[in-house]
Amino acid sequence: MKKRALSILLILAMSATMLAGCKSGSSDKKSDSSSSDSTGGVTDMNVKGDNVTKLDVWIFNEIHGSFYTDMAKKWNKENPDKKVSLKITTYSFDDMHNKLALALESGKGAPDVADIEVGKFPSFTSGKVGLMDLSDAITPYKDKVVQSRLDLYSKDGAVYGFPTHVGATVAFYNTDLLDKAGIDYSSIKTWDDFKAAGEKYHKETGKQFAATETTEHYMVDMMLAQKGGDYIDDKGNVDLTNDKVAETLEYIKGMQDTGAFDVVPGGGAAKDEAYAAYNSGDYAAVIMPFWYTARFTNYMKDLKGKVAITKVPVFKEGDVASIGGGGTGTAVVKSSKHADFAAEVFAYIKLSEEANKEVWNDLGFDPVNTEVWSDKALTDNPDNKFVKFFNTKPFDTLNEIQDNIGTLNSYTNEKYASINNELISVTLSNIFDNGMDVKEALKDSQSTLENEFSGK
Repeated sequence: MKKRALSILLILAMSATMLAGCKSGSSDKKSDSSSSDSTGGVTDMNVKGDNVTKLDVWIFNEIHGSFYTDMAKKWNKENPDKKVSLKITTYSFDDMHNKLALALESGKGAPDVADIEVGKFPSFTSGKVGLMDLSDAITPYKDKVVQSRLDLYSKDGAVYGFPTHVGATVAFYNTDLLDKAGIDYSSIKTWDDFKAAGEKYHKETGKQFAATETTEHYMVDMMLAQKGGDYIDDKGNVDLTNDKVAETLEYIKGMQDTGAFDVVPGGGAAKDEAYAAYNSGDYAAVIMPFWYTARFTNYMKDLKGKVAITKVPVFKEGDVASIGGGGTGTAVVKSSKHADFAAEVFAYIKLSEEANKEVWNDLGFDPVNTEVWSDKALTDNPDNKFVKFFNTKPFDTLNEIQDNIGTLNSYTNEKYASINNELISVTLSNIFDNGMDVKEALKDSQSTLENEFSGK
């Protein structure tokens, strides 16, 4: 028992903090009749009256807490006979996940509900699972929810987490810069087109067209999925040296070698240094999950009216159009005495049409409930700050790719935390910063990971 708890903690400690869209955004806090006490990272709704069930909720992102509280108030208005009162505790990222792992292992001190970041999730679904199977609670919404996002938090036919957003990978193009260089972004259909546009842009302007990543790998994963590849083999073993991984990274390295592509400042597009660079016009394109819309409105305000959202390029016709990047799964602890009620409430908070409208309006995330994607009053609302910011309608792209959003199998593998950590701390930097041969870099990282897991 102690050995397994230590193993879980080691995996959690090594996992990189790829918080995706769930790490920042905006949420308008609305007042209502229930009191709120927020001190020391704790927010307690303190709902009074009869028929009230209190749920203890652990999170690592206070924005989620605001959203959950707002949606709980809506639940209470619709369900006056079974109200909920949320006590939400916000911990730091690592503290919350480590504390939750120990609580589940020991059987003591666990909350009723907890947010678990996607990269950490496989660690909580290995061995004896302390989370509740949410399949029944999801049933009323299942046909409306993007299946690949449910798959992220599933194992052996059971679903253990409610997704927060799709995180569909899309292309963002600075049309103002591209127009000046004589480039029509709508003509970029393939990665060869993307590369050629980059070379032309660099020739015309002397600037880099787009950037590669070292502390993230959203574009890498997108391209790898299109090639039908993964970081694990069919038996679930680490497999960084397969041809698909090598081909993907060699293609990106080839783009970098043209001079039109550079390593993004800070190593990843979701970094302060990168925001400043994009806002200043240092790059004309970026491939990122849809939640990056909120990064533009929050940190790249000078680009208002200058950015188009469209599909990512493909290698060939028929390739997967997008994959989900990042995310947070909201889990219910199986041993909670309020588990069934918590599952019902949080299914509403995370999957209902009402909730998903607010996911877009307040957070700027692409809702997992696709029912709202066709609601023109919502998606084309001229007063919505995201609709006003971009010069294309964001949901036009989402609707175009709706039926072709995939994932990587490794995202649900318990070894993924270590794979991810190796990629962003060693492999990608060796290739794109240090110029190491792709196959040699992958071979070294494969050896490192094999040695790690051979001792477990």
